[in-house]
Amino acid sequence: MSTTRVFAARLVGCSVFDPNGDRVGKVRDVLVVYRTTGGPRVVGFVLEVPGKRRVFLSIGRVTSIGSGQIITTGLINLRRYEQRGGEVRVMAELLGRTVRLRDGSGEANIEDVALEETALGEWEVTQAFLRRPKANAALFQKGATLFAAWSELIEKQSPGESQSATQLVASYADMLPADLANAMLDLPEQRMLEVAEELSDDRLADVLEEMPETEQVDILNQLDDDRAADVLDQMQPDDAADLIAHLSDERGETLLDLMEPEEAEDVRFLLSYAPDTAGGLMTTEPIIVSADATVAEGLALIRRHELAPALGAAICVTLPPYEPPTGRFLGMVHFQRMLRYPPNERLGALIDSTLEPVHSGTSAAEVSRILASYNLVSVPVVDENHRLVGVVTIDDVLDYLLPDDWRSTNDETPSTNTSTIPVRRTSRGTR
Repeated sequence: MSTTRVFAARLVGCSVFDPNGDRVGKVRDVLVVYRTTGGPRVVGFVLEVPGKRRVFLSIGRVTSIGSGQIITTGLINLRRYEQRGGEVRVMAELLGRTVRLRDGSGEANIEDVALEETALGEWEVTQAFLRRPKANAALFQKGATLFAAWSELIEKQSPGESQSATQLVASYADMLPADLANAMLDLPEQRMLEVAEELSDDRLADVLEEMPETEQVDILNQLDDDRAADVLDQMQPDDAADLIAHLSDERGETLLDLMEPEEAEDVRFLLSYAPDTAGGLMTTEPIIVSADATVAEGLALIRRHELAPALGAAICVTLPPYEPPTGRFLGMVHFQRMLRYPPNERLGALIDSTLEPVHSGTSAAEVSRILASYNLVSVPVVDENHRLVGVVTIDDVLDYLLPDDWRSTNDETPSTNTSTIPVRRTSRGTR
């Protein structure tokens, strides 16, 4: 192996490559088992491979760890990973535990652990990076943080006990919402709810938008009304409307009353449309400007970091007012066309005359056909008075067309084939 010691937290997110240099996945956690003597032994890694599937990579299949990457023999078992008795996930369960030091200097929390190669292909936890509680840190000469050999520690928690939800959330801090949602769905139900409680309102809103409806409802039902309303305020109006539609009428109305009036108004507006129509699929927050707005102003609006890419692909031009339902809809201007004109060009002169809006009552199937036929990422939606009421984006249509369990479908192993298959073109791996 190229490195004999590495810290677990630095491995999370590292790419895993086969001998030919092809990327096969990335590390999501490190698996260890406790022993009667010595530090916990590393048995392998939890990998995320294409399709968001979590699989097991045995430490025996690893040929090199170093330089921010892991090299394997190329043999990966693609059966979905299921935690076995005795296995402990370092990131999800070990970090954050409270330990006592055998030298009598008090307690500390585990923030990271060092994995060391003790023999060819055999790795174990040999050290821990610790942080003392603030109240006790000043009492000891060693300071607030320290390294300690695993043999110098006495765990206050049993090997199977999980770390605090706060520590787990911290370890997930750099994950994209879709990845965090996937990680939470892998947790036991109670653990998932604990993590949800620890997330900030905007972070939880982003995660809920990436979850199946059943888990969305389960989590929201565990929150008190004020917190649930705050989270809904942070969600996209169409996602919030979809979620509220799956709650009881009484709870949904209570939450709408507690939401910010402007946000609640958008959600109520969307709930008035049938779910299988353009009105039921659309979002009410496109970029809307007047015909006198310039290219420079339009480009500034689509640069906003919080704007979804599909909404930034085109700008809607209408007569006043400029909040849905707007004045008469004039047309859309695609961002690529804006790039071809000087900054002071009026957007009213750049409208795409070939793109027709759809009516709010248009069926979802027809909207899908239009997006596919004309290679669009969004299509404007108007009411009977030709006022803009929103836009349907390609992700809205995909959410509608895909099966309800599409987020978890890729994690399932087909029941007709329980054999191991290669990630790329290699042969089987075993656990």
